[in-house]
Amino acid sequence: MSLGPGIRENVELEALNSLHVEAVARFYVEVASADELANALVWADSHGHEVLILGGGSNLVFAGNFSGLVVRVAILGRHWEQIEEGSATLVLGAGENWHEAVVYAARAGYRGIENLALIPGTAGAAPVQNIGAYGVELCDTLQSVSALDRTTGKQVTLATAECRFAYRDSLFKRSPGRYVITEIRLRLSRTRPLVLGYRDLEEYLGPVDADRMEPMAVAEAVMAIRRRKLPDPEILPNAGSFFKNPVVDTAQFEVLKARYPDIAAYPQAEGVKLAAAWLIDQSGWKGYRNARVGVHNRQALVLINHSGGTGRDILALAETIRGSVQERFGVTLEMEPGIVGALA
Repeated sequence: MSLGPGIRENVELEALNSLHVEAVARFYVEVASADELANALVWADSHGHEVLILGGGSNLVFAGNFSGLVVRVAILGRHWEQIEEGSATLVLGAGENWHEAVVYAARAGYRGIENLALIPGTAGAAPVQNIGAYGVELCDTLQSVSALDRTTGKQVTLATAECRFAYRDSLFKRSPGRYVITEIRLRLSRTRPLVLGYRDLEEYLGPVDADRMEPMAVAEAVMAIRRRKLPDPEILPNAGSFFKNPVVDTAQFEVLKARYPDIAAYPQAEGVKLAAAWLIDQSGWKGYRNARVGVHNRQALVLINHSGGTGRDILALAETIRGSVQERFGVTLEMEPGIVGALA
């Protein structure tokens, strides 16, 4: 079997996932353009190989090796379009570092994504999870997504409504493997209100005049809060928040509130969102550690690969935590990261 351009065999992936678990890709390629991406996918399809699209490797767990083709999207580039008096569209290649793009926009005085500073990963991965933090979600500013539709082999542009965004969810997550994002467009503004109502931000900033505050100041505050609470993956390997905040109906929340008056919760249109970190902490897992993996001692949502743990070690701990929370609160936690490789 001949290999396509740039494709390598038996590539170690430990350095390419933020949990730093060992895994090997049978085939691997980095693509720097939409054409290179299309060629790699044609090669994989012609040889019957499964494809895994890899960005920053910050939101997945390798439970084993990958027997197909891993495609690392390294499409770079950022520029402004549709520049008007008070707004502009920021265009990002899918391989652009997300945090660096946030800082770039905030320093330019544009508002909209400053609350999403220091979220690991790439711009192309951001719409898949509809990343969010401190009261802001990506869908609040996303204008469109350019992607390769693998069912047709053609480039498509999807507007925000077509992406079917929901809490940590999107069309791209519901149709895994169909769309490979190559570029995103964010509509940012110099005048839109800053989102400062999230409790951590309010406590950190104290009394402020939101009208006079710059987006970079908000980004810096978010960075300080995140660094205080969350570990650096290069020092303590992790995949960020491992569980979604569960949403329960009002009746279930009232029962929980009666039993646990200090339960952390946030009203939503569809029910009440509970703080998964609070549930895990109250179940006794915050700061837990075994010989290989554990739970961060300042943020119970973060699972840590302390000492050469495998993806299966991480997932076993996650399942034990889920069972513990279910038993105590009757609430089911859903894992955020994707799982790659066989569990059998």
